[in-house]
Amino acid sequence: MSAFVDTNILIRHLTGDPAEMAARAAAYLAADSDLLLTDLVVAETVYVLESFCEATRHQTAEAIRSLLAFDSVVCVDPALLLRAVEVYETDSLDFAEAYLVACAESTGVNRVASFDTTIDRVGTVERVEPPRP
Repeated sequence: MSAFVDTNILIRHLTGDPAEMAARAAAYLAADSDLLLTDLVVAETVYVLESFCEATRHQTAEAIRSLLAFDSVVCVDPALLLRAVEVYETDSLDFAEAYLVACAESTGVNRVASFDTTIDRVGTVERVEPPRP
């Protein structure tokens, strides 16, 4: 690995703003190799795109897919992140819940303990709640 890549590099590249930093970020992503993209940075990138850049869910999902497709970018489990993006986009879950669903599926646990009923939209996992007293 040559370096861990931070959210601000990715956001500059994706948004083109400010132009000078965006150009530097794009050149770096294209030229360097083995940049480690962590799951946490992906989640933060989704948050920034949604909150500050006002990107749609579809635009955000496409942006994350484009980052994962970079030859220079390496992540621990790209299939897990792609599945999380898919659930985020198609089932309209927040990214954190979509990531939990993808984790539950990939590990075979297939259960997520949560009060968030949006998880019920995904038929591949069971949402469980702590029991009432």
